[in-house]
Amino acid sequence: MSLVFDIALVAGLIALALHVVVTRDSRGAILAFIAFGLLLGIGWARLASVDVALTEAAIGGGLTGMLLLRAHAHLAREIPPEAMAGPEPRRWLAPAIACGLVTLALGAVVLAFPRPAPSLAHQAVASLETTGLGNPVTAVLLAYRAIDTLLEKIVLILALVGVWSLSRDTAWGGASQLRPAVIPEPLVFLARVLPPFGVLIAVYQVWVGADLPGGTFQAGTILAAMALLVMLAGLRPAPPTQARVLRVMLAGGPALFVLVGFLGVAVAQGFLSYPEAIAKPLIVGIEAALTLSIAGTLALLVAGPPDRAPEP
Repeated sequence: MSLVFDIALVAGLIALALHVVVTRDSRGAILAFIAFGLLLGIGWARLASVDVALTEAAIGGGLTGMLLLRAHAHLAREIPPEAMAGPEPRRWLAPAIACGLVTLALGAVVLAFPRPAPSLAHQAVASLETTGLGNPVTAVLLAYRAIDTLLEKIVLILALVGVWSLSRDTAWGGASQLRPAVIPEPLVFLARVLPPFGVLIAVYQVWVGADLPGGTFQAGTILAAMALLVMLAGLRPAPPTQARVLRVMLAGGPALFVLVGFLGVAVAQGFLSYPEAIAKPLIVGIEAALTLSIAGTLALLVAGPPDRAPEP
């Protein structure tokens, strides 16, 4: 039965991928891409990579799909419907062949890996007790390579500043106009029903991420998707970028990360070295603050630069 499910899963992934490439209906391609991301998350779960599965479902099936739908809605206002059709078959044939060759090459590389593959997993697990964490992925991200994780979050903030810099001078400090001209009723229904569940799932992801699969990026992505859903449905406007609360939320996560890092200089072995007695509470606190920062950053990145002047 398990083999039958796996075969059906692979067949569904291949069918959705082909549909995304072949279809000339751009909106249908986006919906198929979202379904592909969700199905791929199940595939990662079948491979026992639960953290990757959660990230794929949140990013591939959630936030990226929301970004593509946002881009499609924007283009639909600017481009005639006939111009929105996908490329002719002869134009996608060469990229499809190139992607197939890359897939075969990657498959050959994976099959050529030594068995067992070289890994630092044993050393990571052996030192896990000193962090107070039960999830080795969280330990890697927030303890063993904490500086990399901190820099990744700062890069997100810098990317958002870059997007904001694209706004007109008259709109600087204002908000993005996310609401489409026509809002489908199912979208409004989903925007009213899903956010409470999304917030609950995000809180759960942060809470269990220290010991079980989950964590700040998955939780932040879910919150960002819920916020975008509410804004796209016209239930709430996008926040003005000059709002002090918004900017504190965006910078709060990285700022707390840096503050705890300097605490390590004072009372531990160096920058971002956690005192063993309080390592887990510090890491959970950092994750909670980063969740809000990531949620706001990702949502505003999708929303795009401000195109509405700030209110006086």
